[in-house]
Amino acid sequence: MELMDVSLFPAFDFSRVFIEPWKTPASVAWNGQVILMGLFICWTCGVLGSFIVVRRMALMGDAISHGILPGLALAFLFTGSLALAPMWVGACLAGLACSYCIEWLRLHTPIRQDAALGLVFTSFFALGVTLISLGAGDVHLDPDCILYGEIGFVPLSPSLRIGGMDLGNQALWTMGGVCSLIMGAVLVFYRHLLVSSFDSTLARSMGIRVRRIHFGLMLGLALATVACLESVGVILVVAMLVFPSVTASFFFVRLSSLLWASFPLGAAYSIGGFHLAQWLDCSLAGAMATFAGIVFIPCCLLGPQDGIIWKLRRGTNNFRMN
Repeated sequence: MELMDVSLFPAFDFSRVFIEPWKTPASVAWNGQVILMGLFICWTCGVLGSFIVVRRMALMGDAISHGILPGLALAFLFTGSLALAPMWVGACLAGLACSYCIEWLRLHTPIRQDAALGLVFTSFFALGVTLISLGAGDVHLDPDCILYGEIGFVPLSPSLRIGGMDLGNQALWTMGGVCSLIMGAVLVFYRHLLVSSFDSTLARSMGIRVRRIHFGLMLGLALATVACLESVGVILVVAMLVFPSVTASFFFVRLSSLLWASFPLGAAYSIGGFHLAQWLDCSLAGAMATFAGIVFIPCCLLGPQDGIIWKLRRGTNNFRMN
């Protein structure tokens, strides 16, 4: 009797993984757009995630990215459009409501912040799924698309036309514009974000509106999440928010260094994840997040800033000295 092949991974073929995707001009144009979208997403989420992680709000990114779902559903139900503008307005309102509910529960009830996060974002997410199933079940507003996305379909996006000129892929222009907007806002408000991230009391004494900065950061997160929605989905947005800054923290301690590290790490996630997906024949967005985890492991072990092996070596040296 012939045995069934139960191998988990397909055989590695260097030519199929690294050469064939770039063999023809058509494949270069198609796959280049996929990787470029991955770069925009990784850089946007990486920069925002650096502030979120430094503020010890990594779970807030998860909460907001899930909590915007009812806002997206209501925006579609009221406008009948999946365009970025109404989707972003709905997401921002839902994201701010989610953030406000979490803060209110933390300040006015005995519930701790982690429990408040869990209560609010699961409630908002469940409400969003219910609204979609009740009012938008016959149209293209699919919870699976919102959860997982498919970055491989980015080249199929319609072209952006202005005044009769064909400017190319609309999804890339949208995500590139969002990426530029986030980078510009960070440059303008970097001092405010830096001080309020580490010492809110000092920030208030300097005249910085801490709550406004906080909600501005939440608005940026909502905008980035909506822009990333159809490409990587909200679950993988969370991975891109956390991995770059956490990985870089094993090598750097300054916030500015964490921000700069988001760019090479984002390039590694996008390019490495693309080729990993070619090998495993799996989801491109999932492969990018998986590759981020692969990069994280050696950094966690070998990083000079509290990496596991470095801490063990320092502990052994201290023991010998004593």
